[in-house]
Amino acid sequence: MTVLEVTSPKLVREFLNLNALVNQDNPNYIRPLDNEVEQVFNPTKNKLFKQGNAKRWIVKDEKGSTVGRIAAFYYTKYKNKGTEYPVGCVGYFDAFNNQSIANLLFDTAKKWLTENGMEAMDGPVNFGDRDKWWGLMVDGFGKAPMYGMSFNPAYYSTLFNNYGFKNYYNQYYYKVNLLDELPPKFKERYEKFKAKPDYSAKHLDKNNLEKFAQDFVTIYNAAWAQHGEAKAITFDQIMQLFKTLKPIMDPRVIWFAYYKEDPIAMFINIPDVNQYFKYFNGKLGLKQKLHLLWMKWRGQNNQLTGLAFGVVPKFQALGIDSFLIYASSLLLLDLKTYNQYEMGWAADWNPKMLNIYKSLGGEQSRQMVTYRHIFNLQSHPFERHPVMEYSTNASPSI
Repeated sequence: MTVLEVTSPKLVREFLNLNALVNQDNPNYIRPLDNEVEQVFNPTKNKLFKQGNAKRWIVKDEKGSTVGRIAAFYYTKYKNKGTEYPVGCVGYFDAFNNQSIANLLFDTAKKWLTENGMEAMDGPVNFGDRDKWWGLMVDGFGKAPMYGMSFNPAYYSTLFNNYGFKNYYNQYYYKVNLLDELPPKFKERYEKFKAKPDYSAKHLDKNNLEKFAQDFVTIYNAAWAQHGEAKAITFDQIMQLFKTLKPIMDPRVIWFAYYKEDPIAMFINIPDVNQYFKYFNGKLGLKQKLHLLWMKWRGQNNQLTGLAFGVVPKFQALGIDSFLIYASSLLLLDLKTYNQYEMGWAADWNPKMLNIYKSLGGEQSRQMVTYRHIFNLQSHPFERHPVMEYSTNASPSI
């Protein structure tokens, strides 16, 4: 077998196509958009290249067929994530069911990461935000993936385990039926805050994106960045995110809570665009964009997915999360546009967020695993991700 670094348009096509080839027997598979994958590896598009680097490879067999792929990357923000030693990452792993192919891919990534000072590797994860392609699916193959969700053949976990990867943490998705009423305690907390004139809940107004972008930044940085869980974000970053989402954004499912005029919580949801992208085979040109607009006009999408949820620390113990969620639920029940909702993943190191999902009546729908492989276990014994004690916020995806 031959390992080739992906450095030409031809090898890029083979890298992209392999994901579809290994998943071709699962009718639920939806191909990610090729241009979104390519942006990850474009230094002019991916800001993480300013603090790290990435390489990717494919493996060809004796007949010249592409039988495996992998990417490796490291960046300052991640290098010492919860450890005293530098940790790199692997992602975009795909291979046919052959341990030798998988071992060759993992060895290639490990060698490059070692040369760049890494002493362990986590994966499969993304060289970018955690809302896309993070973790290995181990349960949930029987339904189509939501937008940005990892999707892979079931045998991948065996390939990872046999190489020596260990379960660093589990990631869980939960689903709810949006036409079902929430448990009574949500209404009680909603009525409590509704009766207080200083509290309010509002959904986004597309004509005032700048205000809501700034509110997003305020909440996000208060809820996450001060704890070191995520790097502080800027207004420009969120304005770019909102502009990117604008074609598919439904402002009625993007909610903010306020105390007087101060933003204190957010509940950010988007329609599951995979309900559109499943017809596009990874492409998004003019033809596909027109098709998307037609499907959107027809109201063809009845599923929502969670993008971000957060409460500033001062208000986390007051029940403001229930106030915001119930306000959103009232509108959704009235609209009846959407009936299914799958929340963004929460990890087993964030039990408070998992309890919120369960309190909503959520039913576990998928499970992912983020693995860790330590290169020298004598120097660094394996430990699972520490449990987060301080926050009830969902995993940040920005």
